[in-house]
Amino acid sequence: MNLPLKIARRYLFARRSTNAINIITGIAVFGVAIGTAALILILSVFNGFEDLFLTLYNSFNPDVTVTPAQGKTFAADSVMMEELYVLEGVNVISQTLEEKALFEYKDNRDFGLLKGVDEYYKQVTGIDSTVREGFYSLEEEGVGMAVIGQGIRNKLGIDVDDPFNPLTVYWPKRKRGGPFDTRPFKSVQVQPVGTFLVQQDFENQYVLTSLKLARELLDRPDACTSLEIDLKDGFENTGIYDEISTIVGPEMEVKNRYQQEASFLRLMRVEKWLSFAIVGLMMLLVSFNLIGALWMIVLEKQPDIAILKSMGMTEKGVYRLFLYEGLLMCGAGILLGFILATIVYVLQITVGIITLPGGMLIDAYPVSLRWFDFPLVALTVGTIGALASVLPALRARRVSAIIQSE
Repeated sequence: MNLPLKIARRYLFARRSTNAINIITGIAVFGVAIGTAALILILSVFNGFEDLFLTLYNSFNPDVTVTPAQGKTFAADSVMMEELYVLEGVNVISQTLEEKALFEYKDNRDFGLLKGVDEYYKQVTGIDSTVREGFYSLEEEGVGMAVIGQGIRNKLGIDVDDPFNPLTVYWPKRKRGGPFDTRPFKSVQVQPVGTFLVQQDFENQYVLTSLKLARELLDRPDACTSLEIDLKDGFENTGIYDEISTIVGPEMEVKNRYQQEASFLRLMRVEKWLSFAIVGLMMLLVSFNLIGALWMIVLEKQPDIAILKSMGMTEKGVYRLFLYEGLLMCGAGILLGFILATIVYVLQITVGIITLPGGMLIDAYPVSLRWFDFPLVALTVGTIGALASVLPALRARRVSAIIQSE
């Protein structure tokens, strides 16, 4: 039988001779609970934003992209395309061509990225589901159309319901036409018919149109800047990426969905763990309440410690007793903190108790609980609690076996 643990459990729930010690102990446990809940909620909020942004990126980024390792464009020959389609996990492949361009609408001008896409693009990315104004169409009866990001729509003042004012696209000429050709740009007019809303970087830059029109502007009838591949369910694994890399060769770069936004995800994770570390440092301050409560319990229990030592308990046993006492108090705070965090999480996803300003994609802060956050937080708070228990436990082991009466 672990006697120190049994006595520590008894001390945790026993009434104190001085009511102030009960209050201080309760405050210490509640402080640990608040810190634990804060750590869980900090991780949950960052998890929620990560899931939200990945969802937004998923509407623009495919499962796999194939881009040239050097240079900007390449020619997607029919042999390579056939070999890719033979792969069991490949569902649809879209060819895209992307280049900087100047856009003009009425008297407004702005630079952005023109992205020519084929008819499979919406199947690969699901971009048509993000259209908030108008509709998704790239060409109709030979007329070039465009679907534009909300950010560039706002900068140019585009009205997708106005059929009489087209969007003019200017693209630098690759070759001069002759001595009398003084215009350095090629231009084409497209009709804006829809506005998509995904991630801000995309909204502020991209204008989508047909691949045929983009190739005509670039004067490259077979050019691509990327192949965007949609995989069948269950095939998002390293095996299919290796097979694609083998087919396209070493001169091409293959990226999965997460590698396409690696820098953004890395930044999100750095911010997440920095916030976790800051709240963890706050927990060190909260641990002083735990030290104070344990110290007062040691002072109150000096006669009991003397009796236990007289009955044969060693200094190591006394040390373990109060170390267990601190860990039990910390454990109670962790359990209460998990309950508080879960309650706040449920309220946030159902009611939205913490809202975001108007004009955002969502009305309330996104949260996402992940099971591995709980043992991580428990380990962090438990370690802090164990360290906070050391000093009071060392003080308890120095109590003499016999208390001298005054």
